[in-house]
Amino acid sequence: MDLTPLLLSRIQFAFTISFHIIFPAFTIGLAAWLTFLEACGLITGERIYRRLSDFWLKIFAVTFGLGVVSGIVMAFQFGTNWSELARRTGPIQGPLLGYESFTGFALEATFFGVLMFGRDRVPRWAYFLACLMVSIGTSLSAYWIMVNNSWMQYPTGYSLTANGVFVPDDWPAILFSEAVRTRFPHMVLAAYVTSAFCVAATGAWYMLRGTAVQEGRAMAVMGLRLAAILVPLQLLFGHLVGDYVHDRQPAKFAAIEGRWNDQQPASEILIAWPDPKNERNLFEIAVPYLGSIIGSMSLTSKEIGLKSFAAEDRPPVAIPFFSFRIMVGCGLLMLAIAWVGTWLSFGEGLLKARLFLVATSLSFPLGFVATITGWYTAEVGRQPWSVYGQLRTADAVTPVLTSGEVATTLTLIALIYALIFGFGALYIYRLLRAGPIPTAEISLYGTNPKRPLSLPGASPGVTGAAGIGD
Repeated sequence: MDLTPLLLSRIQFAFTISFHIIFPAFTIGLAAWLTFLEACGLITGERIYRRLSDFWLKIFAVTFGLGVVSGIVMAFQFGTNWSELARRTGPIQGPLLGYESFTGFALEATFFGVLMFGRDRVPRWAYFLACLMVSIGTSLSAYWIMVNNSWMQYPTGYSLTANGVFVPDDWPAILFSEAVRTRFPHMVLAAYVTSAFCVAATGAWYMLRGTAVQEGRAMAVMGLRLAAILVPLQLLFGHLVGDYVHDRQPAKFAAIEGRWNDQQPASEILIAWPDPKNERNLFEIAVPYLGSIIGSMSLTSKEIGLKSFAAEDRPPVAIPFFSFRIMVGCGLLMLAIAWVGTWLSFGEGLLKARLFLVATSLSFPLGFVATITGWYTAEVGRQPWSVYGQLRTADAVTPVLTSGEVATTLTLIALIYALIFGFGALYIYRLLRAGPIPTAEISLYGTNPKRPLSLPGASPGVTGAAGIGD
């Protein structure tokens, strides 16, 4: 393999975005989770929600900082490695990135200070409002980034100048395109599902360890029940994104399906080993007609294969093919865990299902894996284009780069990320291990110490500590 500046620049960007996306995928959902806890505390008056909120706020603060650091490094690469992309798409991408800073990030940063230092300095309603503003800010950041990326996936609302610069001439078409309307909810729901499973997994871990059992059961129950609602919605929007890819990016869709030849009706390949050199699949297992049903909701539709596109216009097949299946597999596994856990959460079933608690505690990476593989499917499947159908990736890279320069920066970034994020992960683990420790001024059983707290799903007579004495 020839390690050209183009290939190394792609690897570097893939490396940084793979690290960066971990943190927004967590903090977007975690900000909403903190808002939910504060709302529950305001409505019910139960102090357990305060303890959970204080606990998760520490983790949010660490991951928020790590996300900012990794995002800055990623943004710099538009100038260092992808200057041609920046030059030609700057009139569109520049304002979008600016709006993300002026709206989303400004909102997050402003009210983040209230979250960290204003708990006992502002009224409870004001603290809830600060949580809500941070949550809205994280979602706004995600919106502008998704508009930016979706425009590269499905360019619209622009005109080209004589020197090949993309100039916006219809901002509503850019801001509310078909791609944005499906991909933005898909991304936000992915973040919510990821956070729900992290919360549920943490709660299951505490229940297995026998520490912070009351808080652990609350986390497990609420996390699983939220996921039971969110995962089906995520699968629905995933299908809508698939419809958009089918209609607007047929080469990517064919690569995801691993379909080499046009088929009518088309089968659905469940698993195979793509062989691009010989334009075929090895060890293929397929279901007749299902490909036409998934692609066009028809039993007789013709579905396009990769051979219908010139070889230089085809994306790499193996990565989108396998990453898509990993993403879907994670989604289905999360759906099964969420629904089984929700069923067990009514009554005392969750307490007795130790094997299920073990499975839930080990499920925390599923959302992250699904999110990262989803991005790989979208971004690698878009190749060989940076701006789909208009600007090739090979023409978007900085022309004066050398392989040595990119290899050096890639090595430095990898070492620095390993150091910073290694310590960050260790600190988060220690926070999780310490758990939500009740403070002296917060009653263990809520506002009325004589009245046991009934958690969601607890059967009559089962206390908030799930029947376990403190």
